[in-house]
Amino acid sequence: MTGLGSERASDGVEVVRLDRPERRNALDTATLDALLARLDALAADPDLRVVVLSTTSPRALCAGADVGEELDREGGIARMARFARAYQALVDLPVPTIAVCVGNVVGAGAELAAACDLRVAGDNLKLAWAGAKLGVPVGPARLVPLVGLSRAKELIYSGRVVGAEEAERIGLAERVVPAEEAETAALELAAEIASRPGDGMRRLKAMFRDVEDLAGATARENVLLMDWQRTGQGLPQGGMRGR
Repeated sequence: MTGLGSERASDGVEVVRLDRPERRNALDTATLDALLARLDALAADPDLRVVVLSTTSPRALCAGADVGEELDREGGIARMARFARAYQALVDLPVPTIAVCVGNVVGAGAELAAACDLRVAGDNLKLAWAGAKLGVPVGPARLVPLVGLSRAKELIYSGRVVGAEEAERIGLAERVVPAEEAETAALELAAEIASRPGDGMRRLKAMFRDVEDLAGATARENVLLMDWQRTGQGLPQGGMRGR
């Protein structure tokens, strides 16, 4: 099992669901490989209009990296490279993207959500940039454009939990609904966007990406992230075998 599912929900709208409910969708190497393969295929799909990143469980979109996955040093480096590619691949998708933010959206999960264009939050949201607690150099590239420099510093430095009401108030969520209805609300938003001219939406997506320099900022942050993995403590810190 790869921990990932994907389906074309309606014309031009693809739903990609993380499916490791027993781990609250914490990402291991196999799931990252499946996610990257799907994102690569979607990027080349001329009929694609919108991508919805979702989950099979309202308890979590993604609880971050699976720190219990046993990896040696080279395996840890290889997995971090997959995380870096996933962040870049989401940013680089040529169509609008929507994250279904329910339950735990933590660490790498928060990064995936921030890499999307829009976010629909469930009322059980527990969103946190937890990387600073482990010294992980990640977060500013995607969070600063969403909430501004000062607030991004506070959220990343503290690693505190953000609930649904606050997420909506500070611009991290476009809508807040009961957790069980979050994917439905995201699909409704996706259908609205998909009804617009496809070429126009792709052009606007590229314009927003250029204004923010989001692709460049993500690429630069990924360089620092990989350097930390190679020369610092690295992840996973729970399941790392002999370095």
